[in-house]
Amino acid sequence: MAKVLITRISSFGDVAMLVPVVFSVAARYPQDRFVVLTRKAFAPLFENLGFNIHAITFDKKKHSGLGGTMRLMMKVGGYGFSHVADVHDVLRTKLLRKWMLTLGKKVRHIDKGRAEKQAMIASKTVNPPLVPTTDRYMDVFQRLGFEAEMVFRNFFEFDEKSLYSLRAIVTEKKGKWVGIAPFSKHKEKIYPLDRTEEILRTLIKNPDVTVFLFGAGVNEKKILDSWESKYPQVKSVSGKINLINELLLISYLDVMLSMDSANMHLASLVETPVVSVWGATHPHLGFYGFGQKEEDAIQTEIECRPCSVYGEIPCARGDYACLTRIKNETIIEKIYSYIKQDTIKPEPEIINEKSQPQESTDAPVSESGTTNLQDETLNGIGNTNSQKANHTRGQHRI
Repeated sequence: MAKVLITRISSFGDVAMLVPVVFSVAARYPQDRFVVLTRKAFAPLFENLGFNIHAITFDKKKHSGLGGTMRLMMKVGGYGFSHVADVHDVLRTKLLRKWMLTLGKKVRHIDKGRAEKQAMIASKTVNPPLVPTTDRYMDVFQRLGFEAEMVFRNFFEFDEKSLYSLRAIVTEKKGKWVGIAPFSKHKEKIYPLDRTEEILRTLIKNPDVTVFLFGAGVNEKKILDSWESKYPQVKSVSGKINLINELLLISYLDVMLSMDSANMHLASLVETPVVSVWGATHPHLGFYGFGQKEEDAIQTEIECRPCSVYGEIPCARGDYACLTRIKNETIIEKIYSYIKQDTIKPEPEIINEKSQPQESTDAPVSESGTTNLQDETLNGIGNTNSQKANHTRGQHRI
């Protein structure tokens, strides 16, 4: 039995894109164990993904610096891993994998295509599209000896969904549900908030539409709560539900409006269509939502795009034309194409109670809004309480 350590500590969107890959590989090799090293806030994405998938957590306070990295090595070394798939390839994970290599473990790491991405930024030539990040992840496992097809479809595919756990937000689905996630880590990727508010106002002119707002952190919550208080049919979920319940709510949406952010990738995990707005970055750099339609990416053809891979470089023009030249009408029309369809997602049953762009964060949930991990019980990986019937996920995939 192989025990595979998978390292992807951050960022949220990149971790979310790892879910379909880990699921698919673990489903192909049910006799082996796969453990993802990531931040505590992201670990719930893997906790119930399959009986042979687990998460152990990176603690920034405990594992920073040289001493912290040594402690992390000691922690990881106790699990008896036979293989290491480094799909992060940063200094900390490089040190970890090199140490594991000296112990005789089989190690492979991701080819991020850094040169290709920088060439696209320099030339502004966005065709052909670069290799998607999910494919780069899968390549690591193939080179490690775990070839698999991408069989993941939906995070809740083998779960019986219910709105009961969302009762603090909503008790039944009526009409069309639209999600709006207006923030991203970098302001170069955020559509002007006043325009997003205008879009919101337009959508709720239809009494059949309910809008759910997604974000995290004090500043985001303040803005979203103010919108909720100003408009009917608008509900902010910021700080009110944990990550898995947020995913559950997103799965009931008819469409989500998102920036190039983690929310786009979360929606992709539950097959919710995303109308995404792109500014400094570009979908062809390899970070587009898994399974999303390319025509749902809203962007302008401007000579300076893309200007960065991640959106961290300040706008050289100073006017954010890549975002401000996008018209509200273009976004609204694309959203309407989903909420005006005759065929929409089936509505769940009513719950029986008895039974200028703004700088922000990229995480849709806070640390306090996640499930507590018990990774110290993983000494016998594969023999924990995570072995639930839930892992028909993996068994049905073989």
